[in-house]
Parts: sequence; C-alpha cells; structure tokens
Amino acid sequence: MFEVPSNLIMEKVGARLWLSRIMITWAIVSMAFAFVQGPVSFFVLRFLLGVAEAGFYPGVLLYFTYWFPAATRARILALFCAGIPLSNIIGAPLSGWLLGFESQGLHGWQWMYILEGIPTLALGFVALWGLPDNPAKASFLSKREKEIVLARLDQDPKGHVHGFGPMVRDWRVWALIIPDFCIVFGIYSLGFWMPQMVKAMGYSNMQTSLIVMIPYIASLGILWGIGVRSDRTGKRAEHFILSALTAAAGFAIAALGDGSPVIVVIGFCLASGGVYSGLSTFWTVPPLFLGGTAAAGAFALINCVGNLSGFVGPGLMGYLLQATGSYRVGMLMCTVVPLLAALSMKLLINSLHRQPLDDRRLR
Repeated sequence: MFEVPSNLIMEKVGARLWLSRIMITWAIVSMAFAFVQGPVSFFVLRFLLGVAEAGFYPGVLLYFTYWFPAATRARILALFCAGIPLSNIIGAPLSGWLLGFESQGLHGWQWMYILEGIPTLALGFVALWGLPDNPAKASFLSKREKEIVLARLDQDPKGHVHGFGPMVRDWRVWALIIPDFCIVFGIYSLGFWMPQMVKAMGYSNMQTSLIVMIPYIASLGILWGIGVRSDRTGKRAEHFILSALTAAAGFAIAALGDGSPVIVVIGFCLASGGVYSGLSTFWTVPPLFLGGTAAAGAFALINCVGNLSGFVGPGLMGYLLQATGSYRVGMLMCTVVPLLAALSMKLLINSLHRQPLDDRRLR
C-alpha cells in the first residue's frame, strides 16, 4: 500500500532525506520486536514494519538511474542485490549463535532483533549525513567529474513513457509484474524453507546456518557473472530468462535429490544464484521504456505486487508440507514458478516485435 506513495515522495524530497528516513524507522521498528508481548503487539509492529520499509528497494532502484548509465546498470544492480546473500552469509551464523544467547534477562531471539537492527540504524544516520541526492550535489566529485557523469547519463536513450497516468495505462508495466512476482516467489521460498530443509537432514542450528552459507556464497558468482554478461551484450530480458531457467533447474535438483545433502545443496546453489541474478537483471528492463515519474511509480508498483509473493510462496510451501509430509512437492512447485517467469518475459519480448523501434530495446 505504501510503496508507490513512498517512491513518489522520494522523487520530490530527494534520496538523502527519504532513504535515511526509511532506514532509521525500519531499524527502530525491527529492534522493537525484541519486546513483543503477544499476538496484538506482534501484528501492530509487523504492520508498522511494512510502513517503515516501504519504498526502500524501489527507491534505491530509482536512485541508481540518477547515477549509472544503462550500459553498466546490470552489474551495479548485481552488486546491490549481492547484499541480500551477503547478509545471509553473515547473518545466518550470527543468528544461529544469538538464538542460544541469554543475558540481562533477555532471550537469544530478543538480542538478535536488537543487535541486528543497530547497523541499519547507524547507516541511516550515515546516509542522512553524506548521501548526495544526485551527481550534481555530490561534494566528493569535482566540477569536471560531475560533467562527465551527467554527460554519460544524457547519452542514454530516454524512456518515452513519462508521468504517473501514462505509466498506469501502459500494459507492459502490468505484464512485468508476473516475472517479478515469480522470481521473488523463489527468493522468499528459498529464504524461509532452505534452512528448515537442511535442518531436517539431521543438522544442528549452528551446522544448518553454516551449510546454508554455501548456496549464498555460490549465488554471488552467478549473480555477478550474469550481470556483467547482460551489460556486455545489452540483452536484458534474455539474461532474466537465463536466470529464471537456472533457478528452475536448481529447485528441480533439490526436489529430486532424495535427501542427499550434497545433491540438495548443489540444487540450492543454482536456485539461489538464479533467483538473485533474476532479481538484478529484471530491474534493467523497466527503465528502457520508462522515465521520470513513470519510472518512480512503476518501480514501486511492480515491487509492491511482486512482494505479495513473500506471503504466497512460503505459505504454499507450508501447506504442501503439511498435506504431503514432504518438501518434494513444494520444491517442484518452486521449479514451475521460475519457468512461468521465463515464459512470461519471453511472451513480452515476442509482443514487442510489432512495437516501435525504441520499444525493441527491451530485447
């Protein structure tokens, strides 16, 4: 509900104020979870958390368009999206250790919320102090450097759809919700259920957290490789399709691994690399035909609907686990969903054969 208004506000007030506001309030609400007393306080904080963090991801996507030309955007998005698996690499063993930590009358899960919220809070104030709204306001750039950055951005083909109204009426924006929903579906399903599947093989909490690091480490290489190749070739949609097919193959291997830890982890490595590289390559597509307020609104609109898969994916996995007593059916479902992502993007590309030349850059 708050994603689109948040991004439109950021376009008006600037990235420094708005992104720092998001991070500071997000951290405070996250840390407050340590003091939840029951269902009511949990649900209230969960709603406030959604309000606080709404607009961060699409806001950063919009911010990148102010700084980086299209020719380098996939690798920049890959670096940004690498923060997700990196946070899991660091956070998984840290969280596993904190869960067993008791001190000052607080349980481990409470310390986890408090301590893991501190970096976000601190970086929020760092952003408030030093994040420039755009290259023209960057104090660390010389006048000549600012001219070079702005000149490179001016050379980019401009998206021909501008304004919030035209964006809402453009069918391509709504069509792009499908591949985004599907790839985010895989991210959330992997994040929620991969640790539980590993633990179900007989590992302890700490062993599970260490094993889960392996797919996230592997995903960094896949994420960067596909991002660089997307920039070199300029084929944005095709690299999203490649990512989605990689994710589907990974989920299929994990589903059919017959409980073999090595095979299942190999599957998770491919699945993790596929979904995260899919996330980064996907967001190189909308700016090819959107600009200004249209880009700001579309980033948020697509992201807010796509994030609903964070409820649908893990929820369906849990239902199928209860119904069948096995993770296999859920993993097979996760195999089909990225295939749908690839198919929907392919259909979108094919439909553009009859579009004006500017639109064909989507391919």
